Amino acid sequence: MLTGGVDLAAEPRGTALAVIDWSGPQARVVQLTVGASDAQIVEVAPTVTSLGIDCAFGWPDDFVAFVTGHSSGERLDRSPAEREGSGMDWRRRLAYRETDRVIRGLTGRWPLSVSTDRLGLTAMHCAALLESLGDGICTVDRAGGGVAAEVYPSATLRSWGFSTVGYKTDAAIRSTLLEAILARAPWLEPGPMAELMTSSDDAFDAVIAALAARAHSLGWWHRPPLESLDRAGREGWIVLPSVDLAELRPSFS
Repeated sequence: MLTGGVDLAAEPRGTALAVIDWSGPQARVVQLTVGASDAQIVEVAPTVTSLGIDCAFGWPDDFVAFVTGHSSGERLDRSPAEREGSGMDWRRRLAYRETDRVIRGLTGRWPLSVSTDRLGLTAMHCAALLESLGDGICTVDRAGGGVAAEVYPSATLRSWGFSTVGYKTDAAIRSTLLEAILARAPWLEPGPMAELMTSSDDAFDAVIAALAARAHSLGWWHRPPLESLDRAGREGWIVLPSVDLAELRPSFS
């Protein structure tokens, strides 16, 4: 079994691609590329059981309706309570997807908003990438039902009990975090890729995305409830592992 992970950025130079081989007693990081192109990602996709992509797969339904309505001059869709208050509840409804609210409940922290934070250009890139992946493997199920899965490395790490404070900006913290991960998962073998994981937060997150993809491939993740499936198919759904990192060990170990 191979799983892939993508830390997506607005441009290829900030995009990282990782592949982990689970076929032996060690889970070996066999590919780790910083500056990965869409063509490289599309080439890897058919070879992996699951491809975890760190980017929102869609925008909140309420936000899409708001932009569409505002463009055509329609009145804002707000409840009487939202009209009378500060508007924060209404704006939060536009800012966050259903999956973001679920992740908030599971981890205690809001994901970055694809509507209001600095994710717009990357999300546009992701939409184009998903289209290309659909041409190569099959139409992408944004709710997580296919090969491609939306993942969130920071939330994944927190769900496994690791601190994520400072790891995105500090190589020393990444080095310490990698040591903690390997102590919990001695079957993970980054090999020479460990240096790149320490020096590049993009590379680090791509490997975590590939680990989350392992949970996705095994079905060990928090799935959208039945009543949210249609919405998740439009907005996207973050695949958060429902088991500890140690449970992902290769079957041979």
